[in-house]
Amino acid sequence: MRNIKITIKYDGSKYKGWQRLKTTDSTIQAKIEAVVSKMLDEKIEIIGSGRTDAGVHAIAQIANFKTNSQMNISKMHEYLYNYLPQDIVISNIEEVDVRFHSRYNAVSKTYLYKVDNNKIHDPFLRKYTTHIPDKLNIDNMKRACKHLIGEHDFSSFKSSKSKKKSSIRTINYIDIEIENGFIDIKINGNGFLHNMVRIIVGTLIDIGHGQINPDYIKDILESKDRSLAGSTAYSQGLYLYKVNYKEVM
Repeated sequence: MRNIKITIKYDGSKYKGWQRLKTTDSTIQAKIEAVVSKMLDEKIEIIGSGRTDAGVHAIAQIANFKTNSQMNISKMHEYLYNYLPQDIVISNIEEVDVRFHSRYNAVSKTYLYKVDNNKIHDPFLRKYTTHIPDKLNIDNMKRACKHLIGEHDFSSFKSSKSKKKSSIRTINYIDIEIENGFIDIKINGNGFLHNMVRIIVGTLIDIGHGQINPDYIKDILESKDRSLAGSTAYSQGLYLYKVNYKEVM
């Protein structure tokens, strides 16, 4: 049995998210599984590092699948490039230790959120950024981020759909950079609850608009009350940016 690890870039604009659904095959996982199964002539189940919601993109989603096929790795890569939709690209493929698991072996993930903070939006980027024409106070947003770093109960920053038993997560860092009116927000943590990144970003945007005091983040965290946090940012500005792994011993 071989274990194949793939790195995937995708434009999530027209998909219902990563996870395969019973009612539709319009998900990233379903599209890749269908092509890989046909390629290897066996039913393949792909394990992703985590789910992304409808409309969310990925720069480096990681997944793995197991196969009995002896097909050459380079042949696999060529086939997948030729037969997957053009908005899904396997950027790297390699054979790894049979014990590697793309979800369980992940130690941290980085998400990127892109904001077009120019008065007039770029029509070519409307599917890949969230346009906010009013200037945001970046200093206040950075000040608020300091309160989110570390281990906290993030109950205030999860959707009601979250099924995780524990809401304790660790945020390692949040970086905010602005260039030519475009704001990049990178959030790295050991795991994320449903919509957690989008709610954090939405809250930071509300802080940037002056609607929430930066230091009020502490009270929002302590309250464990979703209604006190900001809005949920739109999906099209969000990317799964990077997944870090521990070495399989």
